[in-house]
Amino acid sequence: MKPVMKTKIAVDICMTAVLLLLMAYSLVGDMLHEWLGTGMFVLFVIHHILNSRWWSHIAKGRYTKFRILQVAIVIAVLLSMAGSMASGVVLSRYVFAFLPVQGGMSLARNLHMVCAYWGFILMSLHLGIHWSMMVGMVKKFIKKENKPFTWTLRIIAVLIAGYGIYAFIKREILSYMLMEKQFVFFNFEEPLLLFILDYMAVMGLFVFAGHYISMALKNSVAIQGRGNN
Repeated sequence: MKPVMKTKIAVDICMTAVLLLLMAYSLVGDMLHEWLGTGMFVLFVIHHILNSRWWSHIAKGRYTKFRILQVAIVIAVLLSMAGSMASGVVLSRYVFAFLPVQGGMSLARNLHMVCAYWGFILMSLHLGIHWSMMVGMVKKFIKKENKPFTWTLRIIAVLIAGYGIYAFIKREILSYMLMEKQFVFFNFEEPLLLFILDYMAVMGLFVFAGHYISMALKNSVAIQGRGNN
């Protein structure tokens, strides 16, 4: 594996871990949340620098349904990250407290919440769209077809996605995405690990959805291409 690819994977793993901790902001504390948010922004910038070649080709080539979905999610993630960072600076009491920012706290709080939850779901979908690359790496590592192992992984993925639906409803994530609630409820007696596991399941759900939606779109393009020949 090339060093650049190793760096990309390391950055993506770090972003995933930080993202999960960011969702537990009241459980980890305001100061750590702000530093994690700042770190996430830095990782996000590095991620796009490492993938600058993709941006240089964005106006080239044919736009299939899969590519339209991919670009739409990337732009949506960019908007959610920009909203999270801008509102986070306004709300900051530690990292950016030195900036002369006044007023707009209520608007910033609402924007921060909706961008955070939409960003979490969109980044999970984005990861799912590229999950086939991870599957390919695993297959190279195994070096030969192993059907029992493959089906075991698929069953685990289905179980995680199934629990992810339950966790998505239990954590009332949709109500925060739609701003039906102004404040997020946290049970401070709940262990951080249990909270993280629930959000990992929700992430797994949307990785699962993103992966199979992208596979379906790619297959439809392949079928259409064979039909035109």
